[in-house]
Amino acid sequence: MNIILITTIISSLFLFIGAAEPLASYLRLPYAVIIACLGILIGVAAAFFLHTDLTDALNPVAEAILALPIRSNVFLYVFLPTLVFQVTLGLNLRRMADDWVPILVLAVVAVFVATFVVGYSLAWVSSLTLSSALLVGAIVSTTDPSAVVSIFRSISAPRRLARIIEGESLLNDAAAIALAALFLEYVRAGMPDPSVQDALARFPVLLLGGVVTGWLAARIAIWIMTMFARYELAVISVSIALPYLAYIVAEQSVGASGVIAVVIAAMTLQLTGPRRLPPPTWKNLQDVWDLLAHWAGALIFVLAALLIPRMLETVQLRDLALIMVVVAAAIAARALILYLLLPLLTRLGLSPVVQRPYRVAILWGGLRGAVTLSLALAVTESALVPVDIKRQVAILATGFTLFTLLVQGTTLRWVIGWLGLDKLSRLDNALYHQVIAVALQTVRADLAKVTESYDLTKETVRAEAKRFGERLDVAVKSADDATDIPDRDRVTLGLIALSSAERDAIVDRFRDRTISSALSERLLSDADALIEASRFNGRSGYNMAARRSLGFGLWLRPAIFLHNRLNWSTPLANITSTRFGLLLSQRLILRDLHAFIDGRIRRIHGRRVAELLHVMLDRRIELIEQSLDGLRLQFPGYAEEMERRIIRRTALRLEEREYDTLLEDGLIGEEVHSALTRDIGARRDRAEAAPPLDLALQKIELARRFPLFSEMEDAVLMRLAHALKTRYVSVGEVILHRDNGARRVYFVASGAVELSFAGQSWRLGRGEMFGQMGLLMRRPQRVEVRAIAPTTLLVLDEDRFLRLLKRSKVIQQAFFDSARKRGITPEQLSPKVRKLSMQNQPEAAGPTEAEADPPARHNAAGGTVGVGEKLGS
Repeated sequence: MNIILITTIISSLFLFIGAAEPLASYLRLPYAVIIACLGILIGVAAAFFLHTDLTDALNPVAEAILALPIRSNVFLYVFLPTLVFQVTLGLNLRRMADDWVPILVLAVVAVFVATFVVGYSLAWVSSLTLSSALLVGAIVSTTDPSAVVSIFRSISAPRRLARIIEGESLLNDAAAIALAALFLEYVRAGMPDPSVQDALARFPVLLLGGVVTGWLAARIAIWIMTMFARYELAVISVSIALPYLAYIVAEQSVGASGVIAVVIAAMTLQLTGPRRLPPPTWKNLQDVWDLLAHWAGALIFVLAALLIPRMLETVQLRDLALIMVVVAAAIAARALILYLLLPLLTRLGLSPVVQRPYRVAILWGGLRGAVTLSLALAVTESALVPVDIKRQVAILATGFTLFTLLVQGTTLRWVIGWLGLDKLSRLDNALYHQVIAVALQTVRADLAKVTESYDLTKETVRAEAKRFGERLDVAVKSADDATDIPDRDRVTLGLIALSSAERDAIVDRFRDRTISSALSERLLSDADALIEASRFNGRSGYNMAARRSLGFGLWLRPAIFLHNRLNWSTPLANITSTRFGLLLSQRLILRDLHAFIDGRIRRIHGRRVAELLHVMLDRRIELIEQSLDGLRLQFPGYAEEMERRIIRRTALRLEEREYDTLLEDGLIGEEVHSALTRDIGARRDRAEAAPPLDLALQKIELARRFPLFSEMEDAVLMRLAHALKTRYVSVGEVILHRDNGARRVYFVASGAVELSFAGQSWRLGRGEMFGQMGLLMRRPQRVEVRAIAPTTLLVLDEDRFLRLLKRSKVIQQAFFDSARKRGITPEQLSPKVRKLSMQNQPEAAGPTEAEADPPARHNAAGGTVGVGEKLGS
């Protein structure tokens, strides 16, 4: 084929792609529908001009269009990896992880349900074998809900619901392709009734192989990118190779799901890349992928739509009836998920509540597209599939895709309007009018100042002022008519605005390079959680999300296990370093939000709401300060290093701005500016790296601060620090249960705990200990200990504690003095320590301490020291 002609056709397709987006906006139709319609029109026009007798001038162009090398492999190996990789790269994975259960269930279960409902329905009403019918079911089970998601976002639909739909659409492509490949093998082998159990058994293998392949490919790519980090184009080039190599290796070498491999590779890159690559490089990488995915998404729809006339050439009336069976079965399968499975997940607390209007919109918005056509095309290209099955699969898949695009797609916006999802709620409508009134009042004051310097005629200024005043009067009247916003709702709206301002501040700090890419992603995820929690649960939701943002995370316990049991401290050091950075950045950002409350929220929602938000913001800052104080106590000096790092990065950004200003003013040339910029870049690379955290050294310094250990020699203290195990405890976590058989001593390094025994409670703070009396005595402990603040404990087990007790006269004296103050007799002690106790009896005659002092309120059964009793007392 003439290369010039092919280039001309492809270039012309890009012209159509460029015109599709504004046309879709003008017609108020989904972009995918417009692209598909353009492709169908091009294919029909090419066939018409090729066979018409009106003219032969366009025959070469028509022949070239119809002869384009469009094969299923082009879609599956060229376009699909691009689309899947970019979509995954743009997802908020940390927020999506909160909803992994409904996403996985909807993606996988929905595909299986649709496959078997459509397959058995077709096998029942047609002459297709069960394997062929299930093949059709797998092909049509993948959805393209991008149009619904975009409309939901335009009407401010819940972000969590949009995330679930995006995650479902991403993973159900993989499930559908894997199932279609399985049933295609059965059809090729001539098995009319496949074993469903065999298909289900092979499915996890496909998924697991894809996961391992994608992860390994991404780790290798990230390693290469890190070496090329200073060369932006090289990094982007490696990222472009990653999805294609992962897909090909998974499909051809491992025999696994290529789509799953691409998804895992993109997830790994998204979670790791921002920490390993410079922020400008990461931003440009995402921009390049956005453009590639836009082109790939448009081309895959256009080229797939070109096939539709060819695949429907032999359609018959009976085929139309079977298409309607597929339509009804697919809609029924989706309804089962939306009206049975989703409510069940909601009751189990695994999924957000999906209101009836949203469920209807999702049901009607189950559009099919290029992936369905690509899978059908793969069946028609197989030489081992009988001709009649090829024809049926092509017609049913194509007809069903056309129905979803031309019927559901074109009426989707009307359905959204009929459901009322395109209208503001009563609360949002009242806020809408009030915001306009406040904004126009500010504009009028600013406009009066600005127009004074314009030197305009008084008549013109007066006429425009009158016109603006009339608009302001209308806005004020509308706001007065809509002032019935309860204070509770005003607080909710204020919290949403405050959380949004926090999110904007995080973005600004990231652009100024005050905070790193990795920290900004975590902070943005927390800000999104605040917005969402405030929208659904108001003050309580905001407070809960704020407390969760101060939590240690899911990876803390595995990191502590590796640190304590395997002496591998790197994961725990990284988590601790990240926590330092998060707390310092949060404190920096939250302190600036008071001005936003006074400058913006107070004007719209009033003084009472503003004062309440100030109190809530101060409480968040106080909790952050408490957490930072605990970390400072636990890791002396490290917090100061992190604060110096922030100051250095801020200074570099200010210095860079100054050089940019000098360049813009013409005071320095490009050569000097480039040299200065390179110098800043080198210093910034050094400032980006977090200071190393030596946990072993920090633990020694922490132990030295306890009065009980302060007089120990360095060698003994080092052995003790090695024996002490670190335990991080969240608020409300139970450390010791009543009658717990564990025998350990706990030292409170930071935070606070509450002890409960016999209806009484005591609190212990930093520098205090508990558990030693239960260890020294023969009775089991009957005390419950619970953390009342984020707490760090140093734990010593029984054997090490007894060895320490035996070797240190100072510790012996401290512990046995504590026992005598509680009236504990030697007979009550365990045999292991009774001998040591007898050796520490006071030599002087006279009353014992137990006789001189009454027993402490918390007796031996509690197994703890008294309130305020320090380790060295």
